[in-house]
Amino acid sequence: MTLKKRAIILGPIAIAAAVAAVAGGAVGLPPSAAPACSVFPPDNPWNQRVDGAPVLPGSAAFVAHLGADAPVFADFSMPYNTVPRSHPRVPVRFRYWRESDRGRYPIPRNPRVEKGTPDRHLILVDRNACRLYELYDARRVRGRKSWRAGSGAIWSLRSNRLRPRGWTSADAAGLPIFPGLARFDEVQHGEIDHALRFTAEGVRDTFVYPARHSDGRSGSGNAPPMGTRFRLRADFDTSGFPPQARVILEGLKRYGMILADSGPAFSLGGAPSRGWNGEDLDSLRRVRGGDLEAVDTSALPRPGGP
Repeated sequence: MTLKKRAIILGPIAIAAAVAAVAGGAVGLPPSAAPACSVFPPDNPWNQRVDGAPVLPGSAAFVAHLGADAPVFADFSMPYNTVPRSHPRVPVRFRYWRESDRGRYPIPRNPRVEKGTPDRHLILVDRNACRLYELYDARRVRGRKSWRAGSGAIWSLRSNRLRPRGWTSADAAGLPIFPGLARFDEVQHGEIDHALRFTAEGVRDTFVYPARHSDGRSGSGNAPPMGTRFRLRADFDTSGFPPQARVILEGLKRYGMILADSGPAFSLGGAPSRGWNGEDLDSLRRVRGGDLEAVDTSALPRPGGP
């Protein structure tokens, strides 16, 4: 995607917050349009730090399979919409209805839908009820006040409840998309305090916690299953990166990135904003797959189920 090259300047306090190794858990920064809604509880997998976790056995094989020389890059094209609790709900018809949360969704008249991809994700945050609604391949039914979608899922942002095992969501891994997006307001705050969502090619046809589903087709033991968590190596020097990229990279050291969908290798998910600096984000391509390592999360809490 083409991003506006509009520079921002982060002050010394924000930079210090971005590069400091803060101990303890976290709660994702509430979105500015829904300030009363934390993005899941502190012990949620998205909010768990992994900088102290051991490297997963087989990490090198996973990285080699995905591409040790492949660049990490920002695909910050996933918008989200916020609505009040009173917003009218509309019916949605699902193609994968057996694994979708049926009911009415609070879709605005002209919502922001993901562009440039057939996935057409539509993300909605009810800022009063703190509920998250996500749709895959969302399309308005012509001439009617209803929508159709491939699949859909609903979460309470105050709960750790997972989807049933084997169920997809709006993402192939059966995970919510919104908590794994990099947001510009977080970078302004000086820290991304949650894991990011990323895609990869050649994913295994199985999944691990916290994922619930996989669309992978590989049976190779060198292919990572959906839900595998990676992080940027602790010894990776981020000092030469511009401010926005440095915040993102330090977040990847502490919280890592969760394999959530099939797609281009090491594509990080984010929400679009006019505040992003295109040159800053392009610098992330200097990071390669070989700079990452898979994380053994087996000793971390597993709220919501195995």
